[in-house]
Amino acid sequence: MDGNELLDVAASWSFWDRAPPKTIRRTLKLPHSLSNRIALIVQGVRRCGKSTLLAQLIERYGLERRDCLFINFEDPRLVGCLNFETLERMCRSFAGIRPNAATLTVFLDEVQWVAGWERWLRSKLERPGRFQFVVSGSNAQLLSGELASALTGRHLTVELFPFDLSEFRQVHRSGSVVDYLHLGGFPEPLASDEGDLLLRQYFIDILQRDVRERVGARSSLTLRQIVQMVFESAGSELSLRRIAAASGVAVETVSAYLEACEQAYLLFPCPWFAFSERKRSQRNRKYYPVDTALRRVSVTRTGRDVGKALECATFVELRKRHQDVFYWRATGEVDFVIQADGGPTPIQVTLDGATERHLRSLDAFYEAFPHAEEAVIVTMENFPDVLRTT
Repeated sequence: MDGNELLDVAASWSFWDRAPPKTIRRTLKLPHSLSNRIALIVQGVRRCGKSTLLAQLIERYGLERRDCLFINFEDPRLVGCLNFETLERMCRSFAGIRPNAATLTVFLDEVQWVAGWERWLRSKLERPGRFQFVVSGSNAQLLSGELASALTGRHLTVELFPFDLSEFRQVHRSGSVVDYLHLGGFPEPLASDEGDLLLRQYFIDILQRDVRERVGARSSLTLRQIVQMVFESAGSELSLRRIAAASGVAVETVSAYLEACEQAYLLFPCPWFAFSERKRSQRNRKYYPVDTALRRVSVTRTGRDVGKALECATFVELRKRHQDVFYWRATGEVDFVIQADGGPTPIQVTLDGATERHLRSLDAFYEAFPHAEEAVIVTMENFPDVLRTT
C-alpha cells in the first residue's frame, strides 16, 4: 500500500473535513500538553471508550483537526501491511500534505497489531521532529509492564475506566446510584436496549482476545470458570489453592490467569494492609471487577446485592485515585485502606451508615495503627462524593 492509499484509509478515521461527534466528556486527569519527546499512552479495559477519548483530545488540547491523523489498525484494509514500514510511510505522506504545520499529531489506535511499532515509535521520540504521538489499544501486551520496557522514559500513561456516576448521569439523567450499580458504566450498553447482551459479549471478548491469547490457555472454559468464581466472590478473601482445586488446574496456572486479567483491566487485586511487604504476601487477596454490571451479567448468583455492588464500585473509585488499595482484617474487618502522606486511611462501605460492627472494626484498626487518618464511611447517600478527598 503506497502513501496515498494509506492516507485514504486514515481519512475515514480522521476528522479533516468534519468535526468529531458529540460525546460525553471523560473526567480523567490528562497531561497539560502533548510532546514530541513523550508519547501519551491510553490504557483501559476493552470497550471503555478509549477511541472516543482520542477524538476528544483534539478539543482538549486545542489541536487543528487537519493536523491530526487518526488510524485504527483493526481496519481490514490494512491487513497485509501491518508493519513499522507502514507507519513510516504513513507519517511521511501525512507530513507531505501538511508542509506548513509546525506540529502534527498522530493517533495510533489498536496499534498492537503492527509488528515492530514499539521500536519505531521509540526511534521517533529519541529524534523528535514535527510529530507527537498518542497510542491506545486493548491487547494485553500494550496493557502490561512490557510497554514500559519498550518505551522506557518515553511515555506517560493515563488509565481510562468505564463511566463514573457523573458520566453515567449524562446518559441517564435521572439515574440513581442503584441504577448506576445495576447498569454499570460501559458506554455503548448504556445507550442500547440490548445492554446485557453487549456486556456478556464484552466479557467473552476480553477473556478470549486479551487474556487467553496472552497466557496460551488451552481451554477458554476453565479460564471463564476461574474468572466467574472470582467475580462471584468479589470482596472476599480468596485462596488460590481453593480456586485451583475447584477448577482442576495448578495454583501457578490460576495465578497466571488472574495476573493476565489484571493486565487487561478486567479485575483488580486488593491485598491485606500492612507496612511490611512480607506480611502482605502471607495473606490472601481480595479481587474486584472493573464494572458492577459486567460482574452482574457474568455470574449466576449476584441477584440484587446492592451492598456488594456498592463495595465493588467504591473499590474502582479508589483505584482510580490510588495505585494500591488494601483491606484489613484482624479482630474486625475494614473494607479498604489507602496509604496517603498523612498515614493510612480506613474506609468502610455500608448502605445506610456505620453499624456497631463497623465501629468495632475501626477501633481495632486504630489500636493497630494509632496514627491513622480519620475514617471514611461510604454510603448510598454520599457515594462517590465522599471519596473525592481521599
